[in-house]
Amino acid sequence: MNINATASSTLQPDKDWWRGAVIYQIYPRSFQDTNGDGVGDLRGITARLPHVAALGADAVWISPFFTSPMRDFGYDVSNYTDVDPLFGTLEDFEELTAEAHRLGIRVMIDLVLSHTSDVHPWFMESRSSRTNAKADWYVWADSKPDGTPPNNWLSIFGGSAWAWNPTRQQYYLHNFLTAQPDLNLHNPEVQEALLAVERFWLERGVDGFRLDTINFYFHDKELRDNPALAPARRNASTAPAVNPYNYQEHIYDKNRPENLDFLRRFRAVMDEFPAIAAVGEVGDSQRGLEIAGEYTSGGDKVHMCYAFEFLSPDPLTPARIAEVLEQFHEVAPEGWACWAFSNHDVVRHVSRWGTSVRDHVAHAKLLSSLLMSLRGSVCIYQGEELALFEADLAYEDLQDPYGIQFWPDFKGRDGCRTPMVWESRLDGGFSEGRPWLPIPANHLSHAVAMQERDPESVLEHYRRFLQFRKAHPALAKGEIEFVETRGPLLGIVRTHGDERLFCLFNMSGEAVTGHKPDGTLEPLEGHGFVSDIKNNEINLPAWSAFFARLA
Repeated sequence: MNINATASSTLQPDKDWWRGAVIYQIYPRSFQDTNGDGVGDLRGITARLPHVAALGADAVWISPFFTSPMRDFGYDVSNYTDVDPLFGTLEDFEELTAEAHRLGIRVMIDLVLSHTSDVHPWFMESRSSRTNAKADWYVWADSKPDGTPPNNWLSIFGGSAWAWNPTRQQYYLHNFLTAQPDLNLHNPEVQEALLAVERFWLERGVDGFRLDTINFYFHDKELRDNPALAPARRNASTAPAVNPYNYQEHIYDKNRPENLDFLRRFRAVMDEFPAIAAVGEVGDSQRGLEIAGEYTSGGDKVHMCYAFEFLSPDPLTPARIAEVLEQFHEVAPEGWACWAFSNHDVVRHVSRWGTSVRDHVAHAKLLSSLLMSLRGSVCIYQGEELALFEADLAYEDLQDPYGIQFWPDFKGRDGCRTPMVWESRLDGGFSEGRPWLPIPANHLSHAVAMQERDPESVLEHYRRFLQFRKAHPALAKGEIEFVETRGPLLGIVRTHGDERLFCLFNMSGEAVTGHKPDGTLEPLEGHGFVSDIKNNEINLPAWSAFFARLA
């Protein structure tokens, strides 16, 4: 079944829909279970799409649901063109897409093109000999004379990025788990196979892609050693601080210039279809914004990228926000960013930035409005609209191999992956079976059903502010100017056509006073904040904001 034909009747074929879009990320394992096995599925997503529609999101990004041994929970693909039985069937996905389109929601799927599972048929053939038809589909190399790995490249999941294969008597590259061998995109046949995967899903009606680890696609053909990174430049945003991965400057194992031509080929396929868009995940602590700029420039690669600047543990301050956005504009004046504060790989932001916060509800509301007021598109991670805290799980409950590897200094990613809470009962309304990860007791009071009954809840604030954003195109598509970044105050002006908006944020737990910019202000309503302006001074309560038209 090709959904593309029906999509145009329910969604406007707008090639620019992605610019300023709000994209809701769904982690399928933890969204909604319909068959009682404790794991979410595609039918569960379909059943809960009205929640996404009521929120006001423009699109969903669905994390991988392809056939997989689940060593990395779907990011280790063994069949790119089928649905894992754990999640359902291709027919279930087509029904999901049709329902999303009926509700006015576009569907983006998560493509993992840098590596596969080690049980993918491609790799099973590749490892069988040095002379088979797919012998060069993965990155193979001889050892050094002493039997050690070919170079010093490290895995994000710890240790060497090379694993030994006794059949070929060679090492293969894995930037992540040893069960996730890296594809060799220098091989034209590999590129063609991946473009065929892209076309397969476009023909089934998807509206775009989230491209996992987009800067990892190519490696240095000469396999040169990465240089050491000075301690002052080490940053824990790509990998946790306990991981020696941060000790290298990753200029040879990823971020290679050959990637630009492949992205152009990928874009050319997208452009054969109406209104398709892609967002790339750039995993690099030193050059993330620069790479994002390269990949989104020129209108011939991906439409938008997000780096890890706002997913890192670094404190979020007005000065930091201005620094990041101004740097992105400098390196990518014609590019487009997609900002996120949380996702399935990092500590939830209300916990990451809220350890000393007294009023967590006000804090969560302020952060959501700030995120949706920045120049760029926005990703919202499921549960963020409920202000869910990071779950503190016991070691015996862990599923994430990353957390198990570095416990207890790094607890992995399970804490942000616990199931959605739809109801306040013990199972959270998620599953009739035992959930694959436990549902924290302190999440139950944040349930959707509880918050829908409270007009002052975080959920209702997200809904309200998304409508406010839609009513003011300057917030979604406009240019941005920073007019105040001192102390806790962040002042910006967003401009689009004839609309100029002044936005002032108090990023602190104390009331503050800000000054009116030059010009005439017309205060706006509908955003959910209360503030007042007297004698050119704007009085802002703790964790609040002020919005006005500026003339």
